[in-house]
Amino acid sequence: MAGADLALLLLILAGIALRGGGMLVAGRLRPDHPLVRWATSVALATLAAFVAACVLAPGGALATIPFAARLAGLAVAIAALAWRGGLLLPLLTGLGVTLGLSAVM
Repeated sequence: MAGADLALLLLILAGIALRGGGMLVAGRLRPDHPLVRWATSVALATLAAFVAACVLAPGGALATIPFAARLAGLAVAIAALAWRGGLLLPLLTGLGVTLGLSAVM
């Protein structure tokens, strides 16, 4: 088994183990429990790292979009998130600005 295949398999197994552990303790923990706060923080940090990687060093079709358009889309999405909250409005506005600017540039 190649190194990349082994890494993918271990990642899948770790994800399954974490989901199983989460299901076992989900009903026993309060929403303000430190473990729940830690898991929420890790999830948000992972999402932030993924977004930063997509904006700063994109691959595939995203690499064809100019950096300024990606950065403007991210800024508008963050502003929409701060203004209204939720995820759908920031996602759609950020995507719209990114695609609109990339068409103009």
